[in-house]
Amino acid sequence: MGSADSIAANIEEGYGRGGSREYVQFLGYARGSAQETRGRFQRLVHWLPSHAVTARVALCDEIIAMLTATINTPKLSFRPRAYQMVPLIMALRQQTVRLLIADDVGVGKTIEALIIAREMLERRTVRRFSVVCLPHLCEQWQEEIRDKIGIEAVIIRSNTQARLDREIFGDVSVYQHYPFQVLSVDYVKQPGRRDVFASQCPELVIVDEAHTCARPTGASQSQHLRHDLVRRVAEVARRHVLLLTATPHSGKPEEFQSLLGLLHPDFEPLDLPAATPEQRKRLAGHFVQRRRGDVLKWMGEDTPFPVRDSGEIAYPLAPAYDAVFQRLLNFASRLVKESGGTAHTARVHYWTALGLLRGVMSSPAAGMEMLSRRIALDPLPVDDADDGTPVHDTPDGYMTDATPGETLDQVPWSESQRRILSELCRSLAALSGPKSDLKLAAAADTLIAWIKDGFQPVVFCRYLATARYVGEQLRPLIAAKIKDVQVEVVTSEDPDEIRRERVAELGKATRRVLIATDCLSEGINLQESFTAVLHYDLPWNPNRLEQREGRVDRFGQPAPTVKAFLLYGQDNPVDGIVLRVILDKVREIRRATGITVPFPEDSRSIIDSIAQAVLMNPKAGKGEQLEFDLGSVDEVAAAKTRITHRIEEAASRETATRSMFAQHAIKASEIEADLAENAAAIGDTPAVERFVTGTLTELLGVQVQRKDKGFLIHTTNLSEKLRPHLPQSATVLVSFHSPTPAGHVYLGRNHPFVEQLCQHVMARALDHQTQPGEQFAARAAVMRSSAVNSKTTLLLFRCRDVIAEKSGHVRIVAEEMLVWGYRGSPEAKDFLASDEAHALLDTARPSTALSPQSQANFLTNELSLLPALRADFDKVAEHRCQQLVAAHERYSRFFSQAAFEVVYPVLPMDVMGIYVLLPES
Repeated sequence: MGSADSIAANIEEGYGRGGSREYVQFLGYARGSAQETRGRFQRLVHWLPSHAVTARVALCDEIIAMLTATINTPKLSFRPRAYQMVPLIMALRQQTVRLLIADDVGVGKTIEALIIAREMLERRTVRRFSVVCLPHLCEQWQEEIRDKIGIEAVIIRSNTQARLDREIFGDVSVYQHYPFQVLSVDYVKQPGRRDVFASQCPELVIVDEAHTCARPTGASQSQHLRHDLVRRVAEVARRHVLLLTATPHSGKPEEFQSLLGLLHPDFEPLDLPAATPEQRKRLAGHFVQRRRGDVLKWMGEDTPFPVRDSGEIAYPLAPAYDAVFQRLLNFASRLVKESGGTAHTARVHYWTALGLLRGVMSSPAAGMEMLSRRIALDPLPVDDADDGTPVHDTPDGYMTDATPGETLDQVPWSESQRRILSELCRSLAALSGPKSDLKLAAAADTLIAWIKDGFQPVVFCRYLATARYVGEQLRPLIAAKIKDVQVEVVTSEDPDEIRRERVAELGKATRRVLIATDCLSEGINLQESFTAVLHYDLPWNPNRLEQREGRVDRFGQPAPTVKAFLLYGQDNPVDGIVLRVILDKVREIRRATGITVPFPEDSRSIIDSIAQAVLMNPKAGKGEQLEFDLGSVDEVAAAKTRITHRIEEAASRETATRSMFAQHAIKASEIEADLAENAAAIGDTPAVERFVTGTLTELLGVQVQRKDKGFLIHTTNLSEKLRPHLPQSATVLVSFHSPTPAGHVYLGRNHPFVEQLCQHVMARALDHQTQPGEQFAARAAVMRSSAVNSKTTLLLFRCRDVIAEKSGHVRIVAEEMLVWGYRGSPEAKDFLASDEAHALLDTARPSTALSPQSQANFLTNELSLLPALRADFDKVAEHRCQQLVAAHERYSRFFSQAAFEVVYPVLPMDVMGIYVLLPES
């Protein structure tokens, strides 16, 4: 809907044409190009003689719904789930929006944020917004903004800044010139850009993966820069800020509190367990966190998530690999025991030893690269962040699991140590391939079985070298068993856009395997093309485990079941402790409570426990003992006790937090009626389905076949205006439901094809040049039907109401279609309720033919009776005004304390259509 001023002007213009009731005015707003998002609306006014007659009654109810959607609704290309409206309600309660949306992975935080952004744009609360995200998520956000709310945003980062600057005339920055922006956090956080952005950024800022912008004690300089950026943005009191993260609490209270402080400074020192009820209530207005279980069935609406089939796959070490591992384990144990010196030096030796073990047990390739670099004391390579900050997969593996801010110095090797490491490196070179590397063999067997069962897997590796190695080795192994399988390796070595292109291209393959590092474990949506996750390397942090699996196990996944399995070495004591002590416990809690446990706050002591249990115990290398009887080794038992206690504490804390902020205070019953009424007005999924399929078959002669999961449209007879909005092929599979089945195009009510089809139907209904016998949607009809027992007249009104706050200058113009009717003669006052009229429009079909002259006579007579109903028409309009005021006042309890009153209904209502139904006898 346009602004109040523009609609008011259009109303005055329409009624200024003489007020002739011999014509029915049709006024609508059609979306143009991207400029529409800047408040530009085209106005189309059509005139049609009200006595135009056709015997054809086609798709009346659906056409009404689609007309209403085209005229009145914000341009969302999807129908939000009911639970996704809760953050919007919370946002509209606040004068300055400050929200932390921390729903589980896959629930739809992106959609919830875009709903808020679009609503604020429609209300003119803001005119611009920006999204600050990780570098590799920029393109995805740009696509989501374009696809979901029809806005074209620019990406601002190192490789686009110069081009964008050239497009700007005058002395303004990119942050001022472009109204809709997606920014790389690692580009804009730099001191030279941070201050400019903080002072000139849009009124609304959305921060994705906000946990990466937290400020824990001892944080790295990179994390300080990210936090400082968002802190400066949030310091402007009038600026609206949305923080999005599935993992707000990493287990470290100071990190979590630094995020809360971005909502309001008063929240940062808040100790939630000790907070007063009033403090918790206040914070609950800014913080929403829901598990999947909270939204599976909300307001009676099912939100399907796939069933997660999870488990572990054990593999043994081949004799040659076991010999290398035992030699390395002995070396690592001596390194730790002989470290001496300060606690810091001991910690560096712990990490060095564990890093060597993890790299060698990941793959021969990762082991060789790690040993070679350690021998040469080479610096670790960094990931592809804009500022060179290591973010993801460093081959040594230190950066992602090390305590933030901890210096991981290289160990100066003695000559004998260097010789041992060189020998180990040479030994690893002979272990590549499935005969010596039974981990690779186990992965190949698993993936082959999954592919044969119809699954499309993603394999997550910790190290770049391992990902490359696994890809090279798996291609021939899988090809020998299954034909036409495409295997692709995607790591942070590729630029962001290349990664996305390769993943998208792989998704077109009939059978596919994606091998990736953790550069794809956050933010990237893989559910449309992949249905299984294999953890080739165990993540030590449960947050990483959930992030990886959440790429495919999320809302929108069309498969009913997804797989998520861990690959671990049964002879590897590190894998044994991580799996049995940490990951198993976390999964057990998740199955029981639905809670994903954040990694406990003192992760450093947990890693120390693992190091001591493995490296300080001479019996640690005996895999069977650790695999089947962890409690028999004192150090391992002690580590298990300490770690289990901390995990259980974290689970209790997380459960309590979620109970505070699941937003149970917003009752579905309080808004259910209004949301249901809105859905009926704009067209729900069944209405869109009936409109599209019915219009194509009954009006346009297009062949449409119902299939198990959707419909098959034959595009041969589509007009040139409609054809470009579907894939260019002779047949197209479509679905009107979400999640969308694989291989189908989703057609929502604001999909370009549906909008163009609606415009096509309206244009033909209003076209004076239509030929006799040509099929088009009827605005007037007379027919005999078995659906009625007496003459029944149905009227389609366009109703306009101007609503204002009782105090203030806000004016809202509401415009909608109403269906109304009566039985017999107008004098009988036997009026139909709206739902009765809708039902007749939906079900009534002609039974016996009437001559054109009889139709014209009946219609002319009915039109002559309408002036006598003017007072009744006005009552219908006034009653609708009262309903709208009541709805606004119900919402005012959520949003603000403003009360609304009707200034005036625009009378008389316009008669958009008339349909006379006659009994069969």
